[in-house]
Amino acid sequence: MTAATAELMDYDQVIDEFDPVLGLEVHVELGTDTKMFCACPTTFGADPNTQVCSVCIGLPGSLPVANAKAIEYAIRIGLALNCSIRPSSTFARKNYFYPDQPKNYQISQYDDPIAYDGHLDVVLSDGTTWRVEIERAHMEEDTGKSLHVGGDGRIHGADHSLLDYNRAGVPLVEIVTKPVTGAGARAPEVARAYVSALRDLLKSLDVSDVRMDQGSLRCDANVSLMRKGATEFGTRTETKNVNSLKSVEVAVAYEMRRQAAVLESGGEVIQETRHFHEADGTTSAGRRKETAEDYRYFPEPDLPPVQPDSAWVAEIAAALPELPWVRRARIQTEWGVSDEVMRDLVNVGAVDLIIATVDAGASPEAARGWWVSFLAQQANSREVELADLAITPAQVATIIGLVDEGKLTTKLAQQVAVAVLDGEGEPEQIVADRGLEVVRDDSALQKAVDEALAANPDIADKIRGGKVAAAGKIVGDVMKATRGQADPARVKELVIAACS
Repeated sequence: MTAATAELMDYDQVIDEFDPVLGLEVHVELGTDTKMFCACPTTFGADPNTQVCSVCIGLPGSLPVANAKAIEYAIRIGLALNCSIRPSSTFARKNYFYPDQPKNYQISQYDDPIAYDGHLDVVLSDGTTWRVEIERAHMEEDTGKSLHVGGDGRIHGADHSLLDYNRAGVPLVEIVTKPVTGAGARAPEVARAYVSALRDLLKSLDVSDVRMDQGSLRCDANVSLMRKGATEFGTRTETKNVNSLKSVEVAVAYEMRRQAAVLESGGEVIQETRHFHEADGTTSAGRRKETAEDYRYFPEPDLPPVQPDSAWVAEIAAALPELPWVRRARIQTEWGVSDEVMRDLVNVGAVDLIIATVDAGASPEAARGWWVSFLAQQANSREVELADLAITPAQVATIIGLVDEGKLTTKLAQQVAVAVLDGEGEPEQIVADRGLEVVRDDSALQKAVDEALAANPDIADKIRGGKVAAAGKIVGDVMKATRGQADPARVKELVIAACS
């Protein structure tokens, strides 16, 4: 049965008959300059197969050396997630054949991950706090990237495949939750809130750019269903590499409805990986899911145990930055906004963007106004997360500054913002190239006012008769004549003066 024709149960019926169980595995690419076990660079977007060496493509005789900065980042992540840091952890070989893994095994951690037994508290849309328990956070290396040519871009039906090994060996930390139970109808929301909170945390730790659109943060969503009153978990599926917050929520909800329909019809859920389809929010079958035994883990013979000195771990802990939720509480007090307003800012993913815009010179009020109104609308129309818009807080602050200086009207400023989003350059250059700066020459404005009054003698008579509200028509005509580059307040002053 294909995703397009899959039977789905009504969501409310799913919740009436089943209890969902989630397991979320988030892979984060660490922002180190070099790979996990070699000195190859990790620059995103380089020409294919230009950042490889004998180690990361697994040539015989090559020996890996662990990246100290990656180990530091892994410890930093573990501490921020309230995990215990293992005094001695080892790497293992996870054996499987896949074209984008040139060694035919992946160096990972298995029995003794570097960080374990933690938690992350996340805030849901109504202010409820939900604790997600963390099973482990372990280090490993990323795989290469496959490009399947022909068909629909999947390996099945492709004419041929191209392999880029630049990503092979890039350091990863995989963060695995314990089973998330009891969420009921809010399970999809809990999943999204968790990944969102985790992304914010990782960004604040400065360990990754957490770009979901570029694959540096990827979520595998495990979903299973238990019939009401059951004591054993159902068979789970794993929807792989979901790459946006919205998609995490949609994928979990879809799998709940699909699995419920399968079980209700007397079928069995197959333990398998699933592909998520952004276009229609469905999933489709991938491959049967292996168990740990299938991977034939054994200790990596070429790498010694990772044994971080306790004093070093304490030093890393002491240097952790102000965590996002602590900073938000402080900022809320400084801004003087209510819990409800702050929750709304968190829900749209605007808080850190606003803070950065304020740090770049804008007022809190102006920064909030831009991010939660005009830019939020742009994100919605472009179908991206607010944080993924192609405009930086510094650029927003620059645009706000141009408005404050009177060089742009709000309408012109919005044109500049759209141009920045469309990749046309920096705000000041766009203003110069398009000639958008507000017209401040009173003689030019007076000429436009006189022409508008002459074209509307009846309106001019109303203004002269004391109906000042009628000036709005003339102001509108002048704004149109000046392509929106006039200061409306100054135009109105000139109109009233001309009719007095």
